[in-house]
Amino acid sequence: MRSDELRALQAPLKTKYRDDPEAASVTLHASGELGSEGVSCSVQTGRALVEAGLHPATGGDGSLACSGDMLLQALVACAGVTLRSVAVNRGIPVTGGRVIAEGDLDFRGTLAVDRETPVGFRSIRLRFEVVSSANAEDIETLLSLTERYCVVYQTLANGVPVHVSHSIEPARDSDESGGEE
Repeated sequence: MRSDELRALQAPLKTKYRDDPEAASVTLHASGELGSEGVSCSVQTGRALVEAGLHPATGGDGSLACSGDMLLQALVACAGVTLRSVAVNRGIPVTGGRVIAEGDLDFRGTLAVDRETPVGFRSIRLRFEVVSSANAEDIETLLSLTERYCVVYQTLANGVPVHVSHSIEPARDSDESGGEE
C-alpha cells in the first residue's frame, strides 16, 4: 500500500473523530465457549476458531493453543501492523523483517505451588528485525512511533483496569425428556 492510499482511507475517519470524538470510542468484543469435558475454551477469532487449553508446563499435551502464546501473538500482530502503517504514512522504506515477542512465566504461581510466586508474565520482550534502506534517524522514528501507537503494547505497558463480573445459569439435566422414572 502506498502512503496516499492509506491516507485516503484514514482521512475521513480522522475528520469524523475530530468532529465527533465519541465516534472514535469503539468497544471490541471477544467470547469463548467453555469445553464441556476437557480443560479448554474455544475462541472465535474472526478468521478461525481457536481452541485454547493448558500449556504443557501446566499439564496440557501441546495440542491446543496456549492463551499466553496468544497474548504474545496479539502483541506481535499489533506491533507489526502498527510498524507497517507508520512506515507507509512516513514514507519509510521497509522491505521485510520480523517482529518477535518473548515472555517469561514462572508456572509455580499458576499451579499454586508457591503462593508467593506471581501469576502471569514476569517480563515481556518485543524485538523488531527491520529490513530497510532508511537512515538511522528514520528507523528510530519508526520504532518510537510504533511503540507509541501500538494498542496492545500500550495496554500491556501501561495497564488498564479490568472489571470482572459473572452470571450463573442452572445446569441442564442430562435427561432431556424432563420426566422421572
